Amino acid sequence: MPKQHASPYWRHRCLALSLLVLQTLTPPLTWAAESLEAPSPPLTLEGDVMVPNIEPLPKAASDSRKGGESEEIPLGDQAELVEPAIPVPSVIHSPPEPLAPPPLEALTIMLDWYPSLHHAALILAASNGLPQREGLELEIRTPADPGAPLRLLDARLIDLALTHQLQLHLQVDRGKAPLRVATLVDTPLTGVVTRESAGVEGPEGFAGLSLGHATDVARDILLPALIEPHGISTDEVQLVETGFALATAMTEQTLDGLVTPLRLTLPHQLANRGVANRLLKVEEFGIPHHDGLILVAHRDQFPRLRESINELLDILRETTLWIIEHPDAAWEALIEQEPTLDTSANRASWNANLLRMSAQPAALDSRRYRRVEAYLHENGLIDTISPLEKLAVDPGAQ
Repeated sequence: MPKQHASPYWRHRCLALSLLVLQTLTPPLTWAAESLEAPSPPLTLEGDVMVPNIEPLPKAASDSRKGGESEEIPLGDQAELVEPAIPVPSVIHSPPEPLAPPPLEALTIMLDWYPSLHHAALILAASNGLPQREGLELEIRTPADPGAPLRLLDARLIDLALTHQLQLHLQVDRGKAPLRVATLVDTPLTGVVTRESAGVEGPEGFAGLSLGHATDVARDILLPALIEPHGISTDEVQLVETGFALATAMTEQTLDGLVTPLRLTLPHQLANRGVANRLLKVEEFGIPHHDGLILVAHRDQFPRLRESINELLDILRETTLWIIEHPDAAWEALIEQEPTLDTSANRASWNANLLRMSAQPAALDSRRYRRVEAYLHENGLIDTISPLEKLAVDPGAQ
């Protein structure tokens, strides 16, 4: 049989199908060929950098600025014109500043004598810290002479002064203005110390003697009150003013005796110097019992100082009670503050001083002051009787 050839129709279909298959396979082959190309070289920092050369702008003429062009501001000036940043609120945790203590109220107090045992409560009160606790500062001064405290008080140069009750009555009668505000010793401290060799038994034997004294109250109150009842005038007694140097005057001068406000210690001092002596206590010879050591203010200044004085009296009371309860510790504290007090005479008389300290400094014995005032007036030692309110007050009383 003759070989039959395919019809044209089938040839065209086969050709079309072949083209379709070829078109389908072409994209993958293209992608594969592209993937076989060499990769791009990695990026590096090597290479040339071209910096353009920028010419500075010419300065604008001054007249051009007037025409409205803005002036170029240098970089440094731009920094100054930058608006400051608004501060951000913050909280800092730190300890508070310590509060300053309130100022202390100063009180100037003048002693009646150089520092002595009967000043113990005041000396220790000034140094034990109690005044600062109460807002006070105590300034203790020693007088240049026995009459200085009341003179300076009268001139209002000090706030307070120590003196004796008999001196208070005398000064008020003379028109001065001391006012008793506290009592440190409520028994007499004054006496007459005579040489044992003088053989004096009492004031009746004072005629013809030479007696030393340190205060005007001894001359004008004590001596007349002691001798006049015995018919002896003051002209019959030789009086010698000694100032503070009582013991020295007795040993270095030809004195027969001393009228002294230091009757608790002076006999021991004289005995230590080899002077045998005898003590005459003034209250045993007609003079009424009186306060031996008092604190006085100027009458016109008292209202201003009243509150501070009351605080001082609380301190004195607390200090005095401590001294009485702890005499040995108090003695050690006293001589630490005042080393000059550490003498054999003061050691011997320390216990006697303790017995005479007033445990209630503010307490006022009004009958005692009226009685002493009347006694002095009756014996012609003062001219007029002053009312109690001119002599003494209890600062804490309403």
